[in-house]
Amino acid sequence: MRAIAVHEFGGQPVLVDVPKPVPGPGGVLVRLAAAGVNPFDRKVADGMMDGSMRHVFPLVLGIDGAGVVEEVGEGVTRFAPGDEVFGTFFQEPAGIGTYAEYATVPETNPLALLPAGFDPVVAAALPTAGLTAVQLVEALEPRAGITLLLVGATGGVGQLVVQLAAAAGAQVVATGRPGDAEMLLSLGAAEVVDHTAGPLTSRVHGVDAVIDLVGDGPGFAANLPAVRLGGQALTTTFAADPAVLTSRGLRGGNFEVRGTAEALSRLAESVSDGRLNVPVEHRLPLAEAAAELVRPRSTGARGKTVLVV
Repeated sequence: MRAIAVHEFGGQPVLVDVPKPVPGPGGVLVRLAAAGVNPFDRKVADGMMDGSMRHVFPLVLGIDGAGVVEEVGEGVTRFAPGDEVFGTFFQEPAGIGTYAEYATVPETNPLALLPAGFDPVVAAALPTAGLTAVQLVEALEPRAGITLLLVGATGGVGQLVVQLAAAAGAQVVATGRPGDAEMLLSLGAAEVVDHTAGPLTSRVHGVDAVIDLVGDGPGFAANLPAVRLGGQALTTTFAADPAVLTSRGLRGGNFEVRGTAEALSRLAESVSDGRLNVPVEHRLPLAEAAAELVRPRSTGARGKTVLVV
């Protein structure tokens, strides 16, 4: 089967031909229709999990996908051949990914049935970004009535956080470029701040919380003065220094998502009934994806990239 993989940590993704995987006990073989692209995929390819998780080469990238169950392993009870499913496929060993025509996944993973008529491209964009966004917003204490500074609002996770936080009653101050304002305001942001026009703390003061989806350590720390004493500061890039947060009287820190099949189903329902819009910026054919995935995007993401298999 065709897949996008690296042959060594730090290598460039290439289109390869690898054997079709076989589901073991408790496993599900999915014929993929689409695979969502996440920053985590590149980190795995660069060796992030080396030493902490077994891996195989060629290391097929991708943790999010949507498709049709083709075969199930011994003991599987949740799914049957022909079921349309979507979810997160991350498992040990690393390297059995979704940038491929087929992938196996344990039935215990966050994997859910796809609602009838649901676009598999949208479904493949939803798992990691959607679960991250939901849990970030749920972590805000309280949600209704607070002012939230959202750094990195234009990406796939960011646009979902804007929608979910605004729906929960938060006043969202979203960062973006001037050309992003109309889009972010339409999603529910109360205000858009140009992050290219100087330090955010010169224009944003006394917010109840900050969620930073893109900053490194110094970048995350630079925005902490915008948060009031006793407020929250969360980062998905593991950029927080707990000692710095404590010194500023802030709660929060490094945020790690933990998803469930039930949460995925609820997300899909929100999309189906129009309460949540999943931003898909690029749809790339699998055969062309290798070259595109290594091409830098100078203006940053404006939604999700999805590989169409």
